[in-house]
Amino acid sequence: MYYDDLPLWGFIGKVEKGGKPDPSEWKYYLYRHIIFDILYNNDRVIEINVHTDQSALVDLTEDKEVNVDFLYTVKWKETPTPFEKRMEKYSSSSNMPHHLEVHWFSIINSCVTVLLLTGFLATILMRVLKNDFVKYAHDEEAADDQEESGWKYIHGDVFRFPKNKSLFSAALGTGTQLFALTTFIFLLALVGVFYPYNRGALFTALVVIYALTSGIAGYIATSFYCQLEGMNWVRNLLLTGCLFCGPLFLTFCFLNTVAIAYSATAALPFGTICVIVLIWTLVTFPLLVLGGIAGKNSKSEFQAPCRTTKYPREIPPLPWYRTTVPQMAMAGFLPFSAIYIELYYIFASVWGHRIYTIYSILFIVFIILLIVTAFITVALTYFQLAAEDHEWWWRSFLCGGSTGFFVYGYCLYYYYARSDMSGFMQTSFFFGYMACICYAFFLMLGMVGFRAALFFVRHIYKSIKCE
Repeated sequence: MYYDDLPLWGFIGKVEKGGKPDPSEWKYYLYRHIIFDILYNNDRVIEINVHTDQSALVDLTEDKEVNVDFLYTVKWKETPTPFEKRMEKYSSSSNMPHHLEVHWFSIINSCVTVLLLTGFLATILMRVLKNDFVKYAHDEEAADDQEESGWKYIHGDVFRFPKNKSLFSAALGTGTQLFALTTFIFLLALVGVFYPYNRGALFTALVVIYALTSGIAGYIATSFYCQLEGMNWVRNLLLTGCLFCGPLFLTFCFLNTVAIAYSATAALPFGTICVIVLIWTLVTFPLLVLGGIAGKNSKSEFQAPCRTTKYPREIPPLPWYRTTVPQMAMAGFLPFSAIYIELYYIFASVWGHRIYTIYSILFIVFIILLIVTAFITVALTYFQLAAEDHEWWWRSFLCGGSTGFFVYGYCLYYYYARSDMSGFMQTSFFFGYMACICYAFFLMLGMVGFRAALFFVRHIYKSIKCE
């Protein structure tokens, strides 16, 4: 329960097993007298504790209806503790030394992995690229009768625009918006807006900031779509608006219906839903359109260092591990391993009774995640181009975002091995909302992966002379 924004928890009954292994012989009792101890300072509540009267019991062993008279007692005591310090009791429980040690250990572990990985990739790519540049410069001086191979020789195809460019631009715009949203939320968290049990502050901030950042999605999506020589920018804008909101809204409708059917308090009241719909129609959508118009009028050209040939080259046959799915599995594993330990704490605070207050550590983990995603995508893009496969646009986006699938896989593990959830409502809520969060992750990290790959591809093709 909550009292004046302070959480309290206690047992509502007990099971007497009496040393009998058979559950049908156990006895079940319900407490009917609850005692609240409230500590106050002047006109402010500072602390609340709850316990039960062990003598006032109702036997529920027989499965039939029982009429129960419930009692409660409140005891008021004065305390010198000031109102400002009333939250310390709760935040200290998650800042205990052994918790912090685990966090810092996981951070240092991730940092070392990341440094090794990035150093390793950087040296390999630098050496390989240097050799490539030397070789290609040498080839140009030598006679041109030898067989062409490697990434240089697909320079006429590497900037050929991807298939489904409207969807690609929409995904890029939405990913950028979600990235901006995450960054703003972190800034608020580090400033200290989301103190423990400021319930609903995070949810409100998410809704409001999502609405305010929709202009970013419109601008990025439409300007990129126009750079890719797309004609139907209005359709692209509508697709951008619905790409994340659509699935989220459908999931929400389904889960809210489930909650209403179970008459649970998790169901959002009609008024709140109306407010959210109004925010979407009066803030989100107009900003999206404004961003889109600004993006269309930016009229920037796509910066390609090489001219694209008229007809695409044939892609040579590739081994199975060079196809999209194995590459996604490789790309998602490393970023996921960097955030794996922190995920447990977040899950325990969102879906359990833990309290999460260490936002600074979470921010470091987020930055590590971005760096690893960018690096691994760049490396895989290089190997893909070296194999003369020039369809890297979608591949880099999918590889960057593949961590989202790993996080969803972790949800399955958490549900079965770590949580005590059961029943249709809990299951559908858990997997429904986690699917939306992982989808947001996919779009955001996909955008990061693609931007890194684009920067890298432009850079290496600038450095060679293209006919």
